Amino acid sequence: MAKLVECVPNFSEGRSKEVIDAIAEAISGTEGCSLLDVDPGSSTNRTVYTFVGSPQAVVEGALNAARVAFPLIDMTKHSGEHPRTGAMDVCPFIPVQNVTMEDCVTCANLFAERLSDALHIPVYLYGAAARQESRRSLPAVRAGEYEALPEKLKKSEWAPDYGPATFVPSWGATVTGARKFLIAFNINLLSTKEQAHRIALDIREQGRGKDQPGLLKKVQGMGWFLEEANLAQVSTNILDFELTPLHTVYEEICRDARDLNLPVVGSQIVGLIPLQAVLDCADFYIQREKLFVVEEEHKVRLVINKLGLDSLGPFAPKERIIEYMVKDSEEDSRLVSQSLQQFVRSVGARTAAPGGGSVSAAVAAMGAALAAMVGQMTYGKRQFENLDGAMRRLIPPFHQAMNELLEMVDADSTAFNSYMTALKMPKSSPEEVKRREVAMQEGLKKAVGVPLALAEKVTLLWPSLKEMVLHGNVACKSDAQVAAKALETAVFGAYFNVIINLKDITDESFKSTTQQRATALLEAAKASASDVLEAADTRQ
Repeated sequence: MAKLVECVPNFSEGRSKEVIDAIAEAISGTEGCSLLDVDPGSSTNRTVYTFVGSPQAVVEGALNAARVAFPLIDMTKHSGEHPRTGAMDVCPFIPVQNVTMEDCVTCANLFAERLSDALHIPVYLYGAAARQESRRSLPAVRAGEYEALPEKLKKSEWAPDYGPATFVPSWGATVTGARKFLIAFNINLLSTKEQAHRIALDIREQGRGKDQPGLLKKVQGMGWFLEEANLAQVSTNILDFELTPLHTVYEEICRDARDLNLPVVGSQIVGLIPLQAVLDCADFYIQREKLFVVEEEHKVRLVINKLGLDSLGPFAPKERIIEYMVKDSEEDSRLVSQSLQQFVRSVGARTAAPGGGSVSAAVAAMGAALAAMVGQMTYGKRQFENLDGAMRRLIPPFHQAMNELLEMVDADSTAFNSYMTALKMPKSSPEEVKRREVAMQEGLKKAVGVPLALAEKVTLLWPSLKEMVLHGNVACKSDAQVAAKALETAVFGAYFNVIINLKDITDESFKSTTQQRATALLEAAKASASDVLEAADTRQ
């Protein structure tokens, strides 16, 4: 997969359409950059741009944006609700796909160096790129904001990481760095700015100071009044949504608002949000309220409803969830993106991949899908209402396996292609021969790993499939029977693919262990499929 870095520059201009558009055009016009979102705010007088590209491309995109903004934004005339220290206030780099945090630190340093050289302005590093612990936090670097810069730059402890320690009135300073995905999440209140800020002080990690820390780790917050919407907001930045999830922030603010008799009237995502953050939030409400929701689309809708994400404007998932926005350059060539007709013809073409491994994964995915269908055709029907509890338990494993097995269709071909790539490596010297052999062995082990994982995944489904065939809608008996044979066939295919690739592996211990496991999984599949079919025969 292509290397993708997200860049989210925040510019101190949210009211002039001409300036906002000019910066957007500078980004979108940069080769290799995809501009995903432009989110201006009038009250904050700030616009957040979100774009992705290769590490090299996003650095160029950020530089082009800064060059365009330099003559257009005058910080001596700027005012707004949001803290800021410069015209291009902050410019973080975030790993998205096939890149590390260290790669993003490199982006931040390269950007800082080139920006300071081009515009002769001070640049600070923060987050994972910070060279001093005291500069790791963005609020710490931004303390005192733009107005404090003239005196701040005179102090040695606030010497910029790049560029001159010189105050540039029209620009101020820029902060850049590398961080995890930040979720800008604002909760709407029918209250005053002061009441919203009181709640923000309670929940943000910083709290009211060292002696009064807040409740939520890795959360920044403040209260402000949104003039254009005529309401207040508790504005938060969730720095680590895995540590402090979206729903935790929302529910805690709702609790504090109830204590103050203040109504919460929805919330707002500024910029983009990772899909996993949305799904984690959905799972919280599903478990808390004992809901039955398995489709990803439905989970997203649930979150929009529960958090009121569309309260200030439409929340279009395809435009706000980053995974839905990012289109990998390889996406169109993925096997699972092809029509059934295209996939079958690609299997029948004169190429080694896709082959039996990809076909096995596709057959397994269809087997799991059929089992899920049997459950769906049973659940919610009046004549089977006594089985609703069982179906709620049985359907999700098949639904999840269906999606995971679909991913293996491409994973198998990718693993095989890594071996084919190793075969083509040069072998004109002893060192090259050795490197080629190591790469070939690694490629073969990957080629074995995917079908073995497929068989392991199918093995987990047999008990649920037997229960499904015993209790599911009898009109779907044949579908359950086909599901059993499809899953068994997929394990046969996985077994054959493991064995053929094992013969060229030189690690005898790995070969022995893997062959034993593959054989055990095949025998379990044969026995389990037979049990399911026998159980089906008892249903009339």
